[in-house]
Amino acid sequence: MSAATLNVSVFGASAGLAYFAADFRLPGCPPLKATFPAGVIATTDLRVRSPAPNGGRARRGLTSSSAFMLPQNPVASDICAAAITGGSALSLLRFWGEIAKRGFFDQTVCRKLVHISVGLVFMLFWPLFSSGSQGAVLAALVPGINIIRMLLLGLGIMKDEAIVKSMSRHGDYRELLKGPLYYASAITIACAIYWRTSPIGIAAVCNLCAGDGLADLVGRRFGSQKLPYNRSKSFSGSIAMAVAGFLASIGYMHYFSSFGFIQESWGMVFGFLVVSLGSALVESLPISNELDDNLTVPITSLLLGTLFL
Repeated sequence: MSAATLNVSVFGASAGLAYFAADFRLPGCPPLKATFPAGVIATTDLRVRSPAPNGGRARRGLTSSSAFMLPQNPVASDICAAAITGGSALSLLRFWGEIAKRGFFDQTVCRKLVHISVGLVFMLFWPLFSSGSQGAVLAALVPGINIIRMLLLGLGIMKDEAIVKSMSRHGDYRELLKGPLYYASAITIACAIYWRTSPIGIAAVCNLCAGDGLADLVGRRFGSQKLPYNRSKSFSGSIAMAVAGFLASIGYMHYFSSFGFIQESWGMVFGFLVVSLGSALVESLPISNELDDNLTVPITSLLLGTLFL
């Protein structure tokens, strides 16, 4: 009786990935053949990785290592991922809305907790999607739908007292047409255009959420020493913004690197530092009193990220 055989061979490479062919044969049975690229979890839970090209940036053509939900149907898998992500985001917003409505936290604190958590939690779900344009677009639909929601609430077409209270400064629904709308738009753009294979998008979201969010909380609590060129900003708030944005960027660099989407490097760390310092500087300028931070911070992060990441 002849033994079973398994042959695995490399037959090509594209976009920095090696493609493998597996041929499994049992006596008296038709051969079972399968092909898969490095970075994809096959149904046998075999994971093979290769370094990301372009100095740490993986390419948009990669297949997600997490497309295991429906591996034979990437579109359906991405739709499921979008549903899970959207449901989680909505639950998080509802949670903070109820917290604000019941008065557990000061309205300003609650608003900033929403600001910090929503974007960062959203990025945690990015590995659920495929790595091509399809995954990026379907993931971006989650904050994209929130743009429509902000417009409906801000125009008074839709009513939601809890959400308005948790996301506005003074409880005025029209405020949602400014900061919250810019916030959702910035995250949508970072997701759809830069995606998880680019450190630029990571830097933009982390400095907007972690950096700008903590800057206000720390500045209000410990900001007695004001900046000489802008008395509405403090040294402690600006330092907190730079540190929080930088550390969050490093954390997500490591997170996405663990999936093989980007490759960690000291050059990337330095780029994140420059982006965080630059974003904190722009946020501290007097112009921030005229323009919303949810607009200036992501624009600054994207511009500096393009130069240094």
